[in-house]
Amino acid sequence: MTLDRRSMILGGSAALTATAGASPALAADRQGASLPIAGTGGWVDVRQFGARGDGTTIDSIAVNKAIDHAAARGGGTVFFPAGTYACYTIRLKSRITLHLDPGATILAAPAPASGSGGYDHAEPIGDHGAYQDFGHSHWRNSLIWGEGLHDIAITGSGLIWGKGLGRGDGKDNYLSDPNGPGTGNKAIALKLCRNVLLRDFQVLEGGWFALLATGVDNLTIDNLLVDTNRDGFDIDCCRGVRITNCTINSPWDDAICPKSSFALGYPRDTEDLMIANCLVTGNYVIGSVIDGTWKKMPASFANTVHGRIKFGTESNGGFKKITITNCVFDDSQGLALETVDGANFEDVTVTNVTMRGSFSSPIFMRLGRRMRGPKGTPVGTLKRVLISNMVSSGAGWLPSILAGIPGHPIEDVKISDVFLHQIGGAPAAMAALRPPLNELAYPEPNMFGDVPATGFFIRDVRNIEMSNIEIAVEKADPRAAFYLNDVEEADFFRLRVPRGESFVLDRVTNFRSFGSRWLKDRTVDGLVSDRF
Repeated sequence: MTLDRRSMILGGSAALTATAGASPALAADRQGASLPIAGTGGWVDVRQFGARGDGTTIDSIAVNKAIDHAAARGGGTVFFPAGTYACYTIRLKSRITLHLDPGATILAAPAPASGSGGYDHAEPIGDHGAYQDFGHSHWRNSLIWGEGLHDIAITGSGLIWGKGLGRGDGKDNYLSDPNGPGTGNKAIALKLCRNVLLRDFQVLEGGWFALLATGVDNLTIDNLLVDTNRDGFDIDCCRGVRITNCTINSPWDDAICPKSSFALGYPRDTEDLMIANCLVTGNYVIGSVIDGTWKKMPASFANTVHGRIKFGTESNGGFKKITITNCVFDDSQGLALETVDGANFEDVTVTNVTMRGSFSSPIFMRLGRRMRGPKGTPVGTLKRVLISNMVSSGAGWLPSILAGIPGHPIEDVKISDVFLHQIGGAPAAMAALRPPLNELAYPEPNMFGDVPATGFFIRDVRNIEMSNIEIAVEKADPRAAFYLNDVEEADFFRLRVPRGESFVLDRVTNFRSFGSRWLKDRTVDGLVSDRF
């Protein structure tokens, strides 16, 4: 049997169609034959434990029985033949793989109107729950969850459809509280696990998170296609993570969002993280990426688009040893590196990135002091960041932004071989703006309002080098290509910028620029404020 995904996505209930290529086990089941509980090689068929796969019967009881059976034997693969398995909470166990056959769908069932039954209840949490949003602090109110496990996997080319999951924003069409007993709001939630593999499947409408991984070590996420209504992957306090070959469409929230929260009750770094060969976007109709039609959101949606790679906002622990490479950002909010709750953000490389249609800053780096965490935590750091081989076209009025705060600069940044094409056309008054510090504000590229630069707005930064940079504007723009405020040690080599004002220097110490088109070489030792 195969699942007609297009009919399922666009028409509501799943359409099941028999094919000659049905699995032998399923064919035998249809003929009423008795099958062994376990197939060869330790595989367990969920239908042998009572799962119907008809899209209506709640199959999670049968699925959990199959998992328990395999776990009792020391582990194995729990197999979902083609069909639609309406489920409430599925509880993983160590040494268990869930394998979704082509045409198999795990469907999140609608939450019960009474608030009784349904998904597992959110677990209690201590006072530290105030340091991050509700969704980051709970795992069990999910379609699939596991805690304290090892050697687990979800594989196969089937689909996880979070149709009955909430978004966690109070706008869900449930009669009960979307965060209350019996409701679920995450497709997959993992806490304090190790040796985890997620490969080849698809996620449609994953709820608040398609994946929330907290304190998970040795995590591999490969070849997933996620078409979701809030965050794609939230990687929180995790170590040894590889995210490769994935496509994530998340119009209403972020696509890949590493965090370092206080959800475990203590700060823990997210480190040794690689994101490679991925496409992230936030401007396609939900379901159209999975069904292959790639329908753009209406133009009126532009102010809502997300779909980016963003580090933060939760940033209590740290981010260390981070690599992003060979990624495409298509109609998104760009790349954001943020630490505002005391995290030390160090040793980052971003290479070979293509962006098109950034709805805000192509590059946004923020060191702030929101300090949502235990009292007495010092302001963090953001340093040793290398960005190279990047092209961005069609970005809006907001330039790239690097902003620390007084006394706490971003440090040691090198940006090279970058072409930034902005729409331009800002009004003349924008060139004279002096944006507020907004030290305590929630970090977003628009937190300063409009800014007086077309290419880069750089404030409270120490030791920055830019080389082989071109800033281009589609429409003439009165703003300088680069605006530097309270910057120490700034080197600019081989630039190409629009004719007109190239630099505004406001309290810049030790500045050097040479080898650039239209600009005379210039070196200033000491403090300078100037425009040229």
